[in-house]
Amino acid sequence: MDSIPDRDRSTAAKPRLLVFQHVDVEHPGIFRDFWRKAGIVWDAVELDAGEPIPDLDLYDALIVMGGPMDVWQEAEHPWLVAEKAAIRRFVHDLRRPYLGICLGHQLLAAALGGVVRLSATPEVGSGTVELTPAGAEAPLFAGMSGAVPAFQWHGAEVASLPMECSVLARNAACAVQAFRFGTVAYGIQFHIEITETTVPEWQRIPAYAASLEAALGPERAAHLADDTAKRLAEFAATARQLNENFLQVVAASANSTARL
Repeated sequence: MDSIPDRDRSTAAKPRLLVFQHVDVEHPGIFRDFWRKAGIVWDAVELDAGEPIPDLDLYDALIVMGGPMDVWQEAEHPWLVAEKAAIRRFVHDLRRPYLGICLGHQLLAAALGGVVRLSATPEVGSGTVELTPAGAEAPLFAGMSGAVPAFQWHGAEVASLPMECSVLARNAACAVQAFRFGTVAYGIQFHIEITETTVPEWQRIPAYAASLEAALGPERAAHLADDTAKRLAEFAATARQLNENFLQVVAASANSTARL
């Protein structure tokens, strides 16, 4: 990742986003198209490849993607220790906007002292999550109805939230499908960033292939890409709305900081 100069955050016309990735095929997906069209600069750090975490002060928001590892696997993935420390500093100390997806959602909870464990019911495939009353009022879900389209692929879940957190979405399989820490840090367990290449790419990851077959069985697993393709337009529309909402959160946070 190229280094960038320091800057005056109060006068930046566009936010600068930092993205943590844990496997090369779990990137921001369709969000990349939205950011490119909006002229937004973003830097990706591939933590599993040993890339270093940059100076967090240079960024307006942190987006943390999914991955096949679990938050507690620090012996197998030592970089998780530094990642959790960086997340805690960004959201707890700097109080800047954060969006965690799947593993990124779990890492936010773990970094702040919550509990993440294996799910009683792993989820793989398309479905919906229900917004709680707090979720219906949260800026991240502005303009969305009670039922939000959700693509799932996880075997762990947030079992206990840290302080200053509220549950924003849930379903029958997972009680914490989305949550907020403070006012500008969000975690969502589900995926809406997916594109037509997502499922085929993820199926080539051994850990994902195993979890897919275990959750759905061989026959349903073989049809997951086709079944998911039927809902891509719905996921894209939801992703567009969530992206716009999050960027508004980022802009409001930057403006608030500038006034201090």
